[in-house]
Amino acid sequence: MRDYGSVCDSIRGKPRVWLITGVAGFIGSNILEALLQLNQKVVGLDNFSTGHRRNLEEVSQNIDSRSWSNFRFIEGDIRDASIVNAALSGVDYVLHQAALGSVPRSIDDPLTSNAVNIDGFLNVLNGSRTAGVQRVVYAASSSTYGDHPGLPKVEEIIGRPLSPYAVTKLVNELYAEVFARCYGFTSIGLRYFNVFGKRQDPDGAYAAVIPKWIAAMIRGQGVTINGDGQTSRDFCFVENAVQANILAATASDDASNQVYNVAYGERTTLGQLFEILQTALSEQGISYNAMPNHGDFRPGDVKHSLADIKKAASKLGYCPRYSLAEGVRLAMPWYVKHLGCAR
Repeated sequence: MRDYGSVCDSIRGKPRVWLITGVAGFIGSNILEALLQLNQKVVGLDNFSTGHRRNLEEVSQNIDSRSWSNFRFIEGDIRDASIVNAALSGVDYVLHQAALGSVPRSIDDPLTSNAVNIDGFLNVLNGSRTAGVQRVVYAASSSTYGDHPGLPKVEEIIGRPLSPYAVTKLVNELYAEVFARCYGFTSIGLRYFNVFGKRQDPDGAYAAVIPKWIAAMIRGQGVTINGDGQTSRDFCFVENAVQANILAATASDDASNQVYNVAYGERTTLGQLFEILQTALSEQGISYNAMPNHGDFRPGDVKHSLADIKKAASKLGYCPRYSLAEGVRLAMPWYVKHLGCAR
């Protein structure tokens, strides 16, 4: 099995040019920080529709000036093929993170989700093929499993999509498969399962559950659980997702043109999550003793999610280092520093 540390050592001594779409977003900025620390040259593309300039500023503060000089930023939209093509010049690997996430957002506005997640993805895929990029690694989604009830989720068995967002992510996988068949172009899809960590936005109507709850708890506000609290998720710390992206980009050819689950491989209910966040906050000297409220289950969401990560382990060398509790504990100082006041 490949060792992630050894892979990092290898690429550190052999700089490449990487394009990260959605670089100012939560996951994209974490990947950027890791690659710059590995002495890589990075081009970043973002239109700040969901990402933030402050994420890039934070990365610049976390690394030395020489490493930061290896980063070139382009402000633009992946729906504009000319901007995508310009960003791809001289690029070896593409890590495609740009998307309009959130099931509720896609239900509210399916047209924009389709335009960004499908048209934008096709621009990146086709532009990468034309530019001679070695490989595209793209953010797929566990939402692709849809209404299939089986647990754990295995890559080869999916159900029917439950939201427009899930449809867009399934279409990404289909396009990647067709580009491999028609053009011999190499890509890998990573089906993310509830990624969390520093720089994840807690505010707005479509905020993810972990930063949203932590922000509310720090601010002394109420926490609402959608459903009875028994809904479960396979939460994945962002450092595990960063690992998966780097491993996928540099994997052998026999691992390409496939999709892989990226998760921790452990199921946690929302009720348990609430208790984990309470404990981690108390370790930071913040007490939250209120009981959560319960709201309606959200349309388009699945009840339970758990990933089988054996395929990613065997073919990519993926070995997630951080559990939910460990990731929350590591990220909590950042949450406390940045989420204490509404921004």
